[in-house]
Amino acid sequence: MTELPSNTQGTDHAANDTAQELLVKLRQKKGSWVEWGEAIAQLQKSGYNPQEIFEATGFEPIQQNQVIVGAQVYSALEKFGASAETRAYYGQRASDILYELRLLTQEDRASAADLIFTHKLDVDEAREVAKAMKEYSRFATPPQGFTNHPGDAVAYQAWKLARQNSDLQERSRLIAKGLRFVNSSGARKQIEQLLTDFTVVPKRPAPLLPFFRLDSDEELPRIVPVAGELPLTPQDIKGVPIITETEPFKMVKFAGDQAWVALPGWQILKAAEDPVVVIANSDIFPNPNHTNHEKVLVVIDRDQRDWDGSSYFAFENDGEVDFQWFETEPEYTLLGKIIIILRPKKVLDEEFNKDAWQIDE
Repeated sequence: MTELPSNTQGTDHAANDTAQELLVKLRQKKGSWVEWGEAIAQLQKSGYNPQEIFEATGFEPIQQNQVIVGAQVYSALEKFGASAETRAYYGQRASDILYELRLLTQEDRASAADLIFTHKLDVDEAREVAKAMKEYSRFATPPQGFTNHPGDAVAYQAWKLARQNSDLQERSRLIAKGLRFVNSSGARKQIEQLLTDFTVVPKRPAPLLPFFRLDSDEELPRIVPVAGELPLTPQDIKGVPIITETEPFKMVKFAGDQAWVALPGWQILKAAEDPVVVIANSDIFPNPNHTNHEKVLVVIDRDQRDWDGSSYFAFENDGEVDFQWFETEPEYTLLGKIIIILRPKKVLDEEFNKDAWQIDE
């Protein structure tokens, strides 16, 4: 029998026994995938890292993340009124579909799951539903003729794209999609009007997102604590706290809640009056040229809160910080303009960079 890892640091024997039971349960694939997600989340909170869990159970890190997030989404189905049929179906399968609903609010997750179950959608279609509902949620009030029903949200996206499309075949496909999902009579009337009205509403192109990437080692500064100015005592030196850099942006955190991250002195950053950093995943932004998702630093200038149509903004959306480009002046409270979205530096061989003797001769 394969020996399971022990992680007893800071825990008592009872907690370690519980962890061992969870590892055995995962390795033997006992229970539903929802239970697997809950077990993996509990193990990670207990100090086990994804690689240790993988070696003990066979669940790859990417699969661990999917079932953890999927289980969190599933809990919203129970709390916010998803149908019994929907809960029964997703309680046994399709964690990948529920994973696609992670960016929605808890209530929207439940209604989206009902819609996806009713229409028997696959994972790609579920991703489109989640995207449509996320964009639709940014309306303070539903567009004319449409309602807050998730079917109307998907129908509105199809209606909007159909109006912007001059290709009759694609336009017909989008109209059919809208009629498939539409829920309210008002929204259905809006879509049916497109069958006789062939006016094309030009689409205003969204501005380019201000993506940057760190490309050289010189652009990756190392943050060093300052002991003070001479004369100093040995205690002044010893009293400097040890800092730990967090990849991939070399962010450091001291005792307390405040953290700092060092960024290159680009002119756009120097010109900012009140910049602040938010850490996010790149998949929350529309970015068709990149399929890989990664952590990004979003720098917003809180001094620039006046809307303009050539920029993306941070704004308050249902009590949370969100990011969006607004084609017209929004009703939301703007928190600041996005000036930089920073990707981490791509490192092909991190150990290579640490060896001094590898310097070119």
